[in-house]
Amino acid sequence: MIISHIDETKIVTLPDGAYKNVKGQVLMSPACGSDENVLRLFHVGQGGYSANHDHPYPHYVFIVEGEGYVELNHEKHPLKAGSYTFIPGGTQHQLVNTSTTGQPLKFLCMVPVEGHIGFPE
Repeated sequence: MIISHIDETKIVTLPDGAYKNVKGQVLMSPACGSDENVLRLFHVGQGGYSANHDHPYPHYVFIVEGEGYVELNHEKHPLKAGSYTFIPGGTQHQLVNTSTTGQPLKFLCMVPVEGHIGFPE
């Protein structure tokens, strides 16, 4: 069990390469007893993007702040605060911040535990 606040949660910088200008926070994971899913909060800075990839597990995404787009199977779909998307396993995807004002694109992303790989904690 965990009860916490976002201000008390470690922020890590994801390595540039597959990601650009992305930080993240792990809110729930096996470390707090969540044996099935991992909930993360991503902060994508201006001009930044998440990895452009696909994998066999799904993503559940909710946009908390900012604007941008999600590319799904090479088709771009606009996003803004309040948008959400289900990304099925096997679907090419990438989230991109399109802000010109410096506002980050913040989104919650839930994946099954097996999908929580390569994320420094």
